[in-house]
Amino acid sequence: MIKVGIVGATGYAGVELIRLLLAHPEVEVTRLTSRAEAGVRVDRLFPSLRGGIDLSFEDPANVHFEDCDVIFFATPHAVAMNTVPALIEQGKKVIDLSADFRLEDIASWETWYGVAHVAPSLVEQAVYGLPELNREAIRSAQLVACPGCYPTAVQLGFMPLLQAGVIDPLSLIASCASGTSGAGRSAKINLLLAEATESMKSYGVSGHRHLPEMEQGLSKMAGSDVKLTFVPHLAPMVRGIHATLFAKLTDASLDLRGIFQTCYQHEPFVVLTNGQYEPETRHVAGTNRCEIDVTQPAGDTVVITVAIDNLVKGASGQAIQAMNLMFGFEESLGLQNLAVMP
Repeated sequence: MIKVGIVGATGYAGVELIRLLLAHPEVEVTRLTSRAEAGVRVDRLFPSLRGGIDLSFEDPANVHFEDCDVIFFATPHAVAMNTVPALIEQGKKVIDLSADFRLEDIASWETWYGVAHVAPSLVEQAVYGLPELNREAIRSAQLVACPGCYPTAVQLGFMPLLQAGVIDPLSLIASCASGTSGAGRSAKINLLLAEATESMKSYGVSGHRHLPEMEQGLSKMAGSDVKLTFVPHLAPMVRGIHATLFAKLTDASLDLRGIFQTCYQHEPFVVLTNGQYEPETRHVAGTNRCEIDVTQPAGDTVVITVAIDNLVKGASGQAIQAMNLMFGFEESLGLQNLAVMP
């Protein structure tokens, strides 16, 4: 049994962490922090958790996590980097769901996030937390930088073909749609029901902060520089990411589904639909699964479709998957739940 703390436990990723960890047989949730909600019982703010937890939120300024084995950061970007160094010095394991330790190029991170990075030395130490790519490194990591939601879907979709060297790495395209929860729990006019429902739009077309993370990971998979055109969209749904990926094949006669099967045959959370049905966000809602299909229309273009829950496989579930690896638990422990239907 391990003891867990969560910093920033009132956002969507934070409450999803609580929900999933309460069902984990090897975890005791002991510390939950929130500046704005300090002193408030968790189940008063989130009635959906009634009967599962009797803790109250604590002010992070008063919590030092001495009784925790691992601390999750579900905070906005540029927050964790101020606190994580002290926890690392204490020997604590840390799993950061923000972008603070994802990008190896510090200058690029500072450009995209608009602030100076105060813990660049930890970026070198952090392990990128995509288990399908870095499983063994995660096992021995002290600091894990969880991938973003879009980067999770895009990288898992392209990985088999890039590793096999059968697509042009300089002409990749990702057209992706996310539910409104991907923008966080803060009040924003464009996320009001009247604004977001019955409509779909692109955003960040001229540049999105997830792009350098995706190109960094995809380049490692390819063993060479990768160029990606990334267009995100806001879809009128709460949860989910659907990614439609395009690439040019270097050999149009390949068994593409065979390549994906070889790559993912032992992965507990990757489901290959093999043309039997199209990946849909509703198939994975509330789960840590990633559905993928690959199709080759006429010519040399390959199309990969991917569906994940942005709050689970794209955030909190993947973080728990990394935690399981770090502590020697069965990788799928606490993450076996099925999707909600409808």
